[in-house]
Amino acid sequence: MNGIFSRNSNTTRRNYMRKQILVTGGAGFLGSHLCERLLNEGHEVICVDNFFTGKKRNIVHLMKDPYFEVIRHDINFPLSVEVDEIYNLACPASPVHYQFDPVQTTKTSVMGAINMLDLAKRLDAKILQASTSEVYGDPQVHPQSEKYRGNVNSIGPRACYDEGKRCAETLFFDYRRQHGLDIKVVRIFNTYGPRMHPNDGRVVSNFIVQALKGEDITIYGKGTQTRSFCYVDDLIEGLTRMMNSREGLTGPINIGNPEEFTILELAQKVIELTNSTSKLIYKPLPEDDPLKRKPNIDLAIKELGWRSEEKLEDGLKKTINYFRCLLENDESTRLTTIKNEIPKLVLKEC
Repeated sequence: MNGIFSRNSNTTRRNYMRKQILVTGGAGFLGSHLCERLLNEGHEVICVDNFFTGKKRNIVHLMKDPYFEVIRHDINFPLSVEVDEIYNLACPASPVHYQFDPVQTTKTSVMGAINMLDLAKRLDAKILQASTSEVYGDPQVHPQSEKYRGNVNSIGPRACYDEGKRCAETLFFDYRRQHGLDIKVVRIFNTYGPRMHPNDGRVVSNFIVQALKGEDITIYGKGTQTRSFCYVDDLIEGLTRMMNSREGLTGPINIGNPEEFTILELAQKVIELTNSTSKLIYKPLPEDDPLKRKPNIDLAIKELGWRSEEKLEDGLKKTINYFRCLLENDESTRLTTIKNEIPKLVLKEC
């Protein structure tokens, strides 16, 4: 496949040298998948999360692994552990969550980055920053390459996340210049898949939950704005390839799916795949919501041999099955509670 990865290959317990790896935000959507991947590769994993948006259900299946450890901790405060590598994923990533406490969001991006960089400096550890396509703001260049400096409203309601991540990138490169730190920076574009938070306000989870409940599907604006959706397994492959890339490759590198869809097309596809009776309703577009978002991934292809593989329809089917299972479990729990019985349910693993 000319160097492009195949997820069909057996990655379980590869003959890698066992590393001790810290994943901040490890109980979140992306973090839990990353922890799982690293354990399957034979590494020891320390998952750090304050459980603001992360969920124990995302990692409970990993608890039986003797090489997996969970620490409840907020990275706004220093952390003392001994590891070889650090993946810094900790930060609310959806507008609903990061706008709930915007000051805390900015602190997590900035102070959290400083604390993790100081830890990496002390340990001489390699560290990867999960940045975001939000650093491009509402882009005036399309598609967005890593050379584009962005169009961010620094005083808008999204700025706590956008500018926080931009500052985190600045800190990473300053620590490299000043202290010679081994850094890796990736800019993550819209990612979806199982373990997304059902109430995170992001378009894929919103549409699927509304469709499964038979509720009206809310489209902001006319639905002509575009996004590029990357399935979570592809994204995790990109993160691990970046961490294991050649010495001196710092990034930033875009990780995302360059196949572009309108929001209206996504809504129609979700309705089709769920056989839903939901109707589309339209509301005003939120302030600073980007009208276009599509990554140029030439650098990822060249340097990492990476590109996304999962087709949107296939990924949506897996995500829909996850949310259907989650909603069924929630309903079973609700009915048991209403009957005032001691729950004796064996919930399905979603």
